[in-house]
Amino acid sequence: MAVEIKQVRIGWRSRWRVKLLRSFFKPLVSRMAKSSPERIVALQTRAVAGLKNKYSGLTARYGILGNVPGPIIGEPGNRDRIAILYLHGGAFVFPASPNLQVELLGRMCSDLEAFGFMPDYRLIPQHPWPAALNDCEHAYRALLNLGFAPERIVVIGESAGGNLVLCLLQRIRKAGLPMPACAVPISAVTELGRTHAPPSRGFNAKREALIPTGFAYRMTQWYVNGQDASNPEISPLYADYSGFPPLYFLVGEEEFLLDDTLLAAARAREAGVETQLDVWPVLPHAFPLFEAMFREAPLARKDMVAFIQRHVGRRSESSNVTPLRA
Repeated sequence: MAVEIKQVRIGWRSRWRVKLLRSFFKPLVSRMAKSSPERIVALQTRAVAGLKNKYSGLTARYGILGNVPGPIIGEPGNRDRIAILYLHGGAFVFPASPNLQVELLGRMCSDLEAFGFMPDYRLIPQHPWPAALNDCEHAYRALLNLGFAPERIVVIGESAGGNLVLCLLQRIRKAGLPMPACAVPISAVTELGRTHAPPSRGFNAKREALIPTGFAYRMTQWYVNGQDASNPEISPLYADYSGFPPLYFLVGEEEFLLDDTLLAAARAREAGVETQLDVWPVLPHAFPLFEAMFREAPLARKDMVAFIQRHVGRRSESSNVTPLRA
């Protein structure tokens, strides 16, 4: 599939760090895929350590909105602000990292003067589909019920969280809820029925710096848990995108999941959805998380902020739907 690569210069330090990830981190993740469920649970507990009480100058806490817990950035007092619902990645198996996903949410909230919530959705292997998606739907309803106007709500998610973004939009439409202003899927996994496809799963298997094929296969097995993976709420590549809000897809050229994004973006455009797509050179899976590692990554955040600023505040007919209680 022909693709236009974003014109951005990637420095030698970033290129070197991608090689280090490919050489050292990726094999570590591969070994992790062989861990027992008990070992995975222990890793989950360690992964959440270190939540700070401030991010980018904004207060942070672990709280509950509706019936869903998770990191909260700022206070929801001013309902005229933008509200960011961030659905974290981690292969459906790892919770949000205080130094990665929560850090990015804090920066986005600071840039947009926004309120932020990151649902701590239930994880595999204990809770396969649809537990995580159910929690994300409850989190969206909670923002509506707090009084945030849908045209000022933004949904962002990376990797597995990108999958949940696209699946959540289906749930919103199905329930007759008002759509958010826009959504940003980053390095989204959109096909969970075929480990061998789309094609980038093969030709980028060695170039991919973070995700080993074996790890992706096992996490998919746990998440799908014997369900029909062609269900669009599991594999949103097969969703009907009509009525979705504007979408901004970001992905790396060398990602294992490159075509998951390219094909989903194409389907969104075919459905008449306003769609922006940026394919970055060199940088790895979910690269906007790694601002401390890649000096180019803040540009991706600025692009996301600009996209959101263009779309918040727009009203649509769907905004008049009365939200249901969580």
